Amino acid sequence: MDKEILTTAEAAKILGVSVRTAQLLIEGGSIPSWKTPGGHRRVYRRDVLGVISGPGQTPMFASARVIVIARAERIADYEAVLAKVNYCVVESYTDIYAALLAIGSRLPAAVVIEAEQSGASGLAVLESLRSDPALGRTQILVVGHPAAAERQIGAVGLDTGMTRFIGGLPALPEAIKAAIRGAVEHPVPFETPPSFPFPDNEGQRLLALERSGLVDTPPEDAFDRLTWLAARSLDAPVALLTLLTPTRQWFKSRYGLDMVETPRGWAFCNYTILQKGIMVAENLATDQRFAENPAVSGELGFRFYAGCPVVDPDGFTLGSLCVIDTRPRTLDATQKQILANLAALASDEIKLRATDRQLRWAIEHETPKSGAASAPGLAGTKRVPENQ
Repeated sequence: MDKEILTTAEAAKILGVSVRTAQLLIEGGSIPSWKTPGGHRRVYRRDVLGVISGPGQTPMFASARVIVIARAERIADYEAVLAKVNYCVVESYTDIYAALLAIGSRLPAAVVIEAEQSGASGLAVLESLRSDPALGRTQILVVGHPAAAERQIGAVGLDTGMTRFIGGLPALPEAIKAAIRGAVEHPVPFETPPSFPFPDNEGQRLLALERSGLVDTPPEDAFDRLTWLAARSLDAPVALLTLLTPTRQWFKSRYGLDMVETPRGWAFCNYTILQKGIMVAENLATDQRFAENPAVSGELGFRFYAGCPVVDPDGFTLGSLCVIDTRPRTLDATQKQILANLAALASDEIKLRATDRQLRWAIEHETPKSGAASAPGLAGTKRVPENQ
């Protein structure tokens, strides 16, 4: 008989992921657990099986993406309201079929639809979403007058467990936050409160970082070009592409700095990942958040920092692209735009790698046709879970 109570390693084997990924799922609350008197975590088999998404037994991971489908004249209103939700990436569409393609490529945390979208087109979207069983954890939020929203939901028989109507735009941010948090009540993967700030979805963010496979990998030209450009374009002696693990700030790329990592508590980027835009500290020595930081008060003597979040395909912030100087200064609007664009290029590189892994996994696991050979060059490719 299969064991009902499992160790972390046994849970990892069932899920087809590394032990570290299983630890993040467990410590982040995605899989309920408890500790033995000896301090070891244990989980129930049924809870492990509960995060498996389908016949292929691939874990269903979280997302921080939000898809908005609205009329062109309302898109700006939705984006302005959702700008208040820091831990999500919003993709807006006026074309229904483009939105459905985006939803199908990588499952979002939520899909927002205007109830005012009447007629066959609006109902077709809802019907398409209703008929896709893979969207079991994606919240569909219908915004508008409750009566109109209920009519549309009822007209296509949408599952009310995955569909909610929102009375108006002011209520949308809280609904989005709930969709991103999901059912995880304790998403913080720290045994004791750390000395640094962290996002509300830190457990999910760390799991996304683990899935990226970037930490502790060799330097790469694709990222080194970006830190070089950042340093030279912004006249900064130091430029970094940082990744924030539970305990470390690790540099995937660095220009002008010999260190390969610092303790997580040293990371100015802890504040950058709390927001969507650029974070600037013009004088670190007089900023109460950083004045006692060893990178400021010690031999490094840093005085200026500007960073922009770098995100993965599912909208989670893995770290930042940042520039640092040893003198107080600021950035003008053009310089901020340069940094934002370079950070976007870093995000795009990470997204391309994830898409490539997903494609390779799909090719390898495609049911072979009679007499067909397996795809060359893919032998030994590890299984890649959904949304990886």
